[in-house]
Amino acid sequence: MSDTEPATARPGRRRGAARERLLAAAARRFYADGVAATGIDTITAEAGVAKMSLYNNFASKADLVSAYLDARHEEWLGLYRQRLEAARDGRGRVLAVFDAYADHADRSALSHDRGFRGCGLLNAAAELPVGDRGRDVVRRHKEEVEDLLAGHVEELMPGRPEEARGVAEHLSFLLEGSMVRAGLEGAGTRLRHARAMAAGLLERL
Repeated sequence: MSDTEPATARPGRRRGAARERLLAAAARRFYADGVAATGIDTITAEAGVAKMSLYNNFASKADLVSAYLDARHEEWLGLYRQRLEAARDGRGRVLAVFDAYADHADRSALSHDRGFRGCGLLNAAAELPVGDRGRDVVRRHKEEVEDLLAGHVEELMPGRPEEARGVAEHLSFLLEGSMVRAGLEGAGTRLRHARAMAAGLLERL
């Protein structure tokens, strides 16, 4: 900050930094220990901020959970876009979705102290009650992934949108099933198998 910057900017910057620390701490603890098992005190202690700082940034724990889920979705989208840049055709763009899931699994394994535990979004959704807004965040993420798959499959099946949507649903089930098994096994091997299966399916279109 320059000498001429108003002092009133400092509290806002501190709040912004506190929010980021809280989100980072929540991401680690929610993923490693679960949403229900992780209390506010645990998150604020790990973030190194006062409890009041949490409520200055989030209306409630539910609000923090939603922000965590949104952040994981955006993280995945970033990995997907990176993979998409290297894809040369519709087939490559479909496989970019699978590669982004594998990349996310690898990142989770490296950045969390208990290793890879599967899809953080699905893990959280399994703990949340029906009607919870966090479940809506997860549902929208999964719908967006399937929509991305459908768009890429349509490139391979021009003029056959209904069939393309069916293939995309098949691929979505393959992707999500492999993620669940990978989470149970604590490794991304099933995701690589799913990618190979998807590649074989696309060759037959």
